[in-house]
Amino acid sequence: MRARQAAERIEGVLRDLVGVPLPVGVVAWDGSTAGPRSGPRVVLRRRRALRHLLFSPGELGLARAFVSGDLDVEGDLAEGLRRCWAAFREQRVAKPRFGPSAWRRMLGEAVALGAIGPRPKPPASEARPSGALHSRRRDRSVIAHHYDTGNEFYELLLDPSMAYSCGYFTGDGGLAEAQRAKLDLICRKLGLTAGMRLLDVGCGWGSLILHAARHYGVHATGVTLSAQQAGHVQQRIEESGLCGQVHVRLQDYREVRDVEPFDAVASIEMGEHVGTDQYPIYAAALHRLARPGARVLVQQMSRAGTAPGGGAFIESYIAPDMSMVPVGRTLGLLEDAGLEIRDVEAMREHYVRTVEAWARTLDENWDAAVELVGPEQARVWRLYLAGGGLAFEENRMGVNQILAVRPTVDGRSGLPVAGRSTVLEGVR
Repeated sequence: MRARQAAERIEGVLRDLVGVPLPVGVVAWDGSTAGPRSGPRVVLRRRRALRHLLFSPGELGLARAFVSGDLDVEGDLAEGLRRCWAAFREQRVAKPRFGPSAWRRMLGEAVALGAIGPRPKPPASEARPSGALHSRRRDRSVIAHHYDTGNEFYELLLDPSMAYSCGYFTGDGGLAEAQRAKLDLICRKLGLTAGMRLLDVGCGWGSLILHAARHYGVHATGVTLSAQQAGHVQQRIEESGLCGQVHVRLQDYREVRDVEPFDAVASIEMGEHVGTDQYPIYAAALHRLARPGARVLVQQMSRAGTAPGGGAFIESYIAPDMSMVPVGRTLGLLEDAGLEIRDVEAMREHYVRTVEAWARTLDENWDAAVELVGPEQARVWRLYLAGGGLAFEENRMGVNQILAVRPTVDGRSGLPVAGRSTVLEGVR
């Protein structure tokens, strides 16, 4: 076999079957190279990388090869993904559909490259949910898959408030400042004042309820399905001296049945997890748990077009059963539940900067991350942050803060008559 034969064969197959010249360089297991000489390079460390693609063509096979370490990327992973997306857009290439002739070609090349063999086992970090979709048992399992990775890992990755959602950048400050600005933005939009009762549905590691209690004097309750999150929040409550003012519950949102409704309700990037069929139940719960005249704020990711779950990689490794829909559909569902929409703020560009900050932190602390979660899970996160940041950058995904109110039975909103500028006075 010639020194460059493996990489050249791979380049030829991709060019003929997909119709796009290699946007990044390729280095094969035999040391041969093909494609651009500058920029990111895909490294096929073992022939098994091709078997992942033979058995699972497309995004899932590539993800499995990368997560397992059979395929790697030298250089900037996000830039490599950016070049691939750009090449597909320029050539107007849709998702490849391989017919019999394409399969014969791929199998023939695989034989020639010595890559034929048994189906590789999926990486251990791949989710395998079971049970009825969005049953309470399955939802707990799915949430645990991602959020119970280990509090120490999230402490390494996130800002000190442990906010795992889009920040709000108001200047050149860093991530911690952006997360504080986001928490303040939410509190002001909700009109929080001392003595009010706040409910956070899907409270994560408690950033909002602790911030609102400490800086706005509210009595705050958070609910989460993650046991590790609940334990972390309880520890922070005790350390901060907020016992009796802040409470956390390990509870499904469908189980929240407080007799007295809350003065304000927030749900920050949790609605994506409830599922399309369950969203009316979720929206009805937000309405039911807010007293008449109370404000409700939902911060939620959106996605237009195909792959509402985010694609094969996200659905298999990060958030199984997740569903992201266009923001207009979400507004309709909230209105159907009886909430009145008062304001929508797009924050997509803020998520680009948020994810970039997380990705830098991961790279700077790579060895520590590998020690905490293992090399496979660390690679999952590297791919997740690179791909997620690019999806927001290229407007394939968005995120919005939606401010709503539960009107009284006679239609009063509890908001000033002057409208939006007064409702949000001093917020922006």
